[in-house]
Amino acid sequence: MTSRWDNRVTRRVRAALATAAAGALLATGAAPAATASAAVSPAQVSPGDKLGGRALQQSLDAVHEAGLYGLYAAVRDGSQAWRGAAGVADVVTRRPVRPDMTHRVGSISKTFVSVAILQQVARGTIDLDAPVARYLPGLIPGERGRRITVRMLLDHTSHIGDFVAGAFPSLVAGSGASLDEHRFRRITPMELVRFGLDAAPTGEPGATPGSYANVNYVIAGLVLQKVTGVDAEQYITRNVIRKAGLRHTSFPRTPFIPGPHSKAYESLYGLIDPPRDYSVYDMSWAYMAGAIVSTMDDLNRFYRVLLRGKLIDGARLAEMQKTVPVSVGGFTLDYGLGIYPLDLPCGRFWGHDGGVFGMLTQSLTSQDGRRQASFGLNLSKYQHLNDDGTLEPSPIDDALVNHLLLATCGPGEARTLDARRVPLFPTAGLAVKR
Repeated sequence: MTSRWDNRVTRRVRAALATAAAGALLATGAAPAATASAAVSPAQVSPGDKLGGRALQQSLDAVHEAGLYGLYAAVRDGSQAWRGAAGVADVVTRRPVRPDMTHRVGSISKTFVSVAILQQVARGTIDLDAPVARYLPGLIPGERGRRITVRMLLDHTSHIGDFVAGAFPSLVAGSGASLDEHRFRRITPMELVRFGLDAAPTGEPGATPGSYANVNYVIAGLVLQKVTGVDAEQYITRNVIRKAGLRHTSFPRTPFIPGPHSKAYESLYGLIDPPRDYSVYDMSWAYMAGAIVSTMDDLNRFYRVLLRGKLIDGARLAEMQKTVPVSVGGFTLDYGLGIYPLDLPCGRFWGHDGGVFGMLTQSLTSQDGRRQASFGLNLSKYQHLNDDGTLEPSPIDDALVNHLLLATCGPGEARTLDARRVPLFPTAGLAVKR
């Protein structure tokens, strides 16, 4: 017999799949915003600690104390840098998390792909407003193939349905069985594209609001491969990751996360109880939509050099920052080409968030590339569900928003942050209505 709890999970997963809200690479939906107040005052910052390291560490500790297993973070302002961690990387051995741990960053991979495409735009081998059919004839059949452009892939206005329901069918029934059954399954990009094309379109090509779908970046990866003549992973590694000087960022070649790392615990809103470790997983199912691993320091460096024009020129960066409204479940996000803005009390920040089974990540950088904050979590879908299938606010949400505001705006802004609404993981399905 199906319980009321199972019905709530089923309704939420089905609703998310129907709207292609798969930013977390699990299609779990999103909602407007979490609210919190920054609890640390400027008086708690020592004179020689301009980044507020003590306050930042306290905020990480508060997230762990609120119930999150473990998290790690890196904050930078100009030449000053801070790193911290709180909690455990393994709930059995109690091995502590460390700030330098390698982490699956999920949809943050989309920014890397977009940079690679825009490099090719600068070289004249790709036209953003050309139809996908110019580069991949027949991949998208019929009129859609002639109407959907490369730009529509990158800003999620193609309205192709997503692949998550096809790749993990048990999720539609409110079960996590597919997660275990497919742990070591190798899936090709063409299979992912087929799942997306077999799903119902979410609208007309180019229509706004767009509809966030991972399949767009799978197709973008295939376009990149076609015009460069090398695997998309290989091109991005050489021309984006290495060019940015990232030492701990890669596409893993095996199901294992390279280097020191945490476990990755998935709760699926309590359906998996206790949460299960999915740190060992074949990420071919995510491909260009979310297979990259990185560290928080590397993410900060990546977005810093990107926003300072060292990976693409100013004209291409301007194209990247042209936004359109994109629907992510119940939330509408201004989205550029693989990047989005977040307006905070201290200014506009750019970046992306991401999630895979068991791991969540957020990375934000100020418009001038000076102030940066990245943090990773080793527990996903930690919230519970209300009877109507909406997410119940968690103390973890409040603590995370507090850390995000301290990390981006600093303790000196604390008195201005009360009642500010800040979206947590807007594409990763963890934001909560308040």
